Amino acid sequence: MNNIPNLQEILSNIVIGLINQLINFIPRLISAIVILLLGLLIARLIRNLVQTVLRKIGIDRIGERLNDIDLVRRMNTEIKASRALAQVLYFFIVLIFATAAAEMLGVAALTDLVLGITNLIPKLIVAGLMLVVGLFISEGLKKFVIGLCNSFNISGGRMLGTLVFFFFLIITLINALGQAGLNTELLESSFNLIIGGIIFAFAAGYGLASRDVMANILSSFYSKNRFREGQTIQVDEVKGRIVKIDSTSMTLQTGETTTIIPLQTLQMKKVELFD
Repeated sequence: MNNIPNLQEILSNIVIGLINQLINFIPRLISAIVILLLGLLIARLIRNLVQTVLRKIGIDRIGERLNDIDLVRRMNTEIKASRALAQVLYFFIVLIFATAAAEMLGVAALTDLVLGITNLIPKLIVAGLMLVVGLFISEGLKKFVIGLCNSFNISGGRMLGTLVFFFFLIITLINALGQAGLNTELLESSFNLIIGGIIFAFAAGYGLASRDVMANILSSFYSKNRFREGQTIQVDEVKGRIVKIDSTSMTLQTGETTTIIPLQTLQMKKVELFD
């Protein structure tokens, strides 16, 4: 009977051990709370200071340029670069103090979690910068394609520019997600398959629809040194004075009427020059 454990003594030891642990934990908890509150205060002060400085040096102009992009404007969201950067810095500082508070508590799992989030912040910052630069480049390529199509009188320039915009933006987004530490292999494979199909279908359809336009554009390079405004020419039965030559057609003043001749016609028809 003497070897049987005393149940009351066991329960008493357990309770005493829990109370001792609680007594030892309370100072650490109070210290962790103080560190966290101090971090929130410091982070708020630095956020307000940084936002003011960035606003005064004119960094909000980047946000204004972002707001001019069609995609951003349709989101009905006003972007202020100074506020966004200051807010990111605020969370980063808070997480640094949260890591110190978690270490003070002595809970390894909580410390690892907060430290992992803290280490993720720089990656997210780089990914965000990549996305912003990608937006600017995508918008620039879109405007370039639209302007190029307009200069050659190619219809559908805005649609082409929009396709180029989203194509480059999606590539940038995939790279940004990879920079943030996400696995993008499946996303890249799916995107390549979709883009390949779209490009093939678009090239085939648009090529058939615009082959006459491209023929006129190519003819303009051959004809621009052979004809000039003010010349009198005859194409088959049409005779008149050249009043305008653009990238796809030639305009003739034929008496009281005006005749527009596609430039590719000059390569296939007999043309007589009178001066």
